[in-house]
Amino acid sequence: MKIGNQRDFWSGLMFIAVGAAFAVGSLDYSFGNSARPGPAYFPFGLGVLMAILGGVVLLGAFKARNADGNPVGAFAWKPLLIILGTITLFGFLLPRAGMFITLPILVIGSAMASDEFKLKEALLNATILTVMSWAVFSKGLGLTIPLLPAFLGGA
Repeated sequence: MKIGNQRDFWSGLMFIAVGAAFAVGSLDYSFGNSARPGPAYFPFGLGVLMAILGGVVLLGAFKARNADGNPVGAFAWKPLLIILGTITLFGFLLPRAGMFITLPILVIGSAMASDEFKLKEALLNATILTVMSWAVFSKGLGLTIPLLPAFLGGA
């Protein structure tokens, strides 16, 4: 059987793998029931739905008929590494430097992975996301997230 659309084929496989991983990972938790769902209820259901969606996309890849098979281009390693690096840096810095310093680093660093990076737009996004995150997580939900580094009075 020939693959008619390589992009759909690989994205379908990715959806199946991620969905199956979430479904299997949730098996260690209790399901509860429909009236009182447990911690496994939502991730298991979402994982199964994602795997089913992946199967539909995967099967559609065999039905599609493109002259060139819609090949997948070269893998974009540089943006992937930049984004993974900024997320890792965020996880390391958050308890040490606080949210007001760490979140703008994450947003601006991740934006630098784009070919269309503009510093002014990244600064605006960082400001809005930092203020909204502070409002939702610190004020709204009352979570104890360090806002400033300890030496500036935020421990």
